[in-house]
Amino acid sequence: MSGVASHETVAATDACGPVALLDSPHARLYPLALGEAEITGGLWAGRREVNRRRLLPGAVAHLGQAGNFDNLRSAAGQGSAPFRGPVFMDSDVYKWLEAVGWELGRHREPDPELARQADQAIELIAAAQEDDGYLNSYYQVARPGERFSNLAHDHELYCAGHLIQAALAHSRARHDDRLLEVAERFVEHIDEVFRIAGRPGTPGHPEIETALVELYRLTGRRRHLQLAAYFIDQRGHRLLGPGHHGASYYQDHVPVREAREVTGHAVRALYLAAGVTDLYLETGEDALIDVMRAQWDDMSAGKAYLTGGLGAHHEDEAFGDRYELPPDRCYGETCAAIASIMWNWRMLLATGEGAFADLLERTLYNAFLVGLSCDGGGFAYVNPLQVREGHRDPVERGARRQPWYWVACCPPNVMRLLASLEHYLATADERGVQLHQYAPGTIASERVTGGRVALKIDTEYPWQGRIAVRVSDTPAEPWELALRIPAWSARAEITVNGEPEPVEHRTGYATLRRAWRPADELVLELDMSPRLITPHPRIDAIRGCAALERGPFVYCIEQADHTSEISVDDVRLEAEAAIDEHAIDDPVPGTMALRASGVHAPAHAEPGVWPYATAGVQANGHGTHGAPTPMSLTAIPYAFWGNRSPGPMRVWIPLAR
Repeated sequence: MSGVASHETVAATDACGPVALLDSPHARLYPLALGEAEITGGLWAGRREVNRRRLLPGAVAHLGQAGNFDNLRSAAGQGSAPFRGPVFMDSDVYKWLEAVGWELGRHREPDPELARQADQAIELIAAAQEDDGYLNSYYQVARPGERFSNLAHDHELYCAGHLIQAALAHSRARHDDRLLEVAERFVEHIDEVFRIAGRPGTPGHPEIETALVELYRLTGRRRHLQLAAYFIDQRGHRLLGPGHHGASYYQDHVPVREAREVTGHAVRALYLAAGVTDLYLETGEDALIDVMRAQWDDMSAGKAYLTGGLGAHHEDEAFGDRYELPPDRCYGETCAAIASIMWNWRMLLATGEGAFADLLERTLYNAFLVGLSCDGGGFAYVNPLQVREGHRDPVERGARRQPWYWVACCPPNVMRLLASLEHYLATADERGVQLHQYAPGTIASERVTGGRVALKIDTEYPWQGRIAVRVSDTPAEPWELALRIPAWSARAEITVNGEPEPVEHRTGYATLRRAWRPADELVLELDMSPRLITPHPRIDAIRGCAALERGPFVYCIEQADHTSEISVDDVRLEAEAAIDEHAIDDPVPGTMALRASGVHAPAHAEPGVWPYATAGVQANGHGTHGAPTPMSLTAIPYAFWGNRSPGPMRVWIPLAR
């Protein structure tokens, strides 16, 4: 295609995963190339196998039944069915295709049926594209002639962003540029309509910004970077209108370089933040990284749930005020967790600071992992931290996972993160290798000064804190191995070949520089002792409560682990009691459960009785029936709740007085 670089002539970064920074002048860390990181066992290997065997093949039927493929067929003139579903239906196909691209690319013998399905989808998308490059089945089928007429709500640019990311995956992982040609033609059309023509406009749902920067990294075509900058510069001038929730819902209330608080729709806010951080990595503009740090501080210091979940409002899927974090009304959308992981990864690459890897890990093991049932049969859109006895919520259905959704953004988003997860484990540069997340597997890099470095990681993490790193290949010259020390670990011990090793600690990492030899083994021991967590006193909804953690996991108590006579709504936790741990096989074999002392204080009010009373009138508290009874309570990782039987659940447990 005219103007599109062939796969042989694009930048060297085409060998990388979702984020390629070898030519990015302001990166501090550099992701590994395709195939240089592999997850070979443990929790995440199991989740990825579910993705490969069940989620990705099963999505084809869901996309067919929901109308996603029929919409594209109608746009291509291969059918006459009316448009079905929300305006952003194309994006679900693109996210699924991105996941398939990464999945097929990491196997020497890819699944032929999955490859066939992907090829059919790519051919359909190419057939649906207009001669001038435009591609959006909603406008092509339902509203022809009205392109880009409602940027606030109709998601044309959002869909284009996911198309670009799918194209990047197939180009980099499969060496297949058919979808890249489609994406570039659409981007050229968008560029002509907006930047070149000087037309005011910015996407109501950010996403295209980070995709355009990555397209620039792949092709070297600066116009893609300029278009990303154009959309970012247009934001904050109230071009999108107040809508139902105000301009801050779209992050359109102040210019990006003045936006020091994270506000509005959580997914929109964090996709935009990822794009702004990507723009900084290419331009080095201090104002951009300055506001990103300010927004991250605002989010992490008072607008994030203990799980890393984001979004306190159901109505607008948005951030609330600082410390407005009600557990029972936590929206915690799975897509927001994924967006947070993507943004934290970019902030880590831009700064090299472990705090971003820490929040990435917390979000990954809790706010993300909870979004998929253990058997792969259901997805969560909303992820509350408390489900009450007798819960009824027919709209959000926060108490149970669903096979698919009418707004199906989360399922294929889960698939694409799982399919590309190995790219978040480690980085490498001329100094050495940096390990950010721990899983059984292998790491290799050709970038270290002096030659190739190859490592084998043996660990039962996240259940155990021992991480053994064995050197398989190494240059003769000294190089650095850096390992993240999670902020939750009260202590960390490192030995090399069985001997204690002095290390340099900086920005959350232990760094060892030495002349390594093949078969050298470094062992990192993290403290996995259970922890009792208390909230900031201004988080009113959970004042007087505590939560349990172990390793990277946040824990919860649910009805499935307690007798029917004990309601988790009436459980109190003894703050000073010891916390024991033990392995269980249900719902996930090898899971470490926690056991702690508490009391059961039933407080069932009589029907029709006013639920308030004068202080001190009732010694046991209003509505309490009988004296509190000592009990042992069991907690499991929050990520696994709701997989055995429905029932009440809570993360934050009131403390016994």
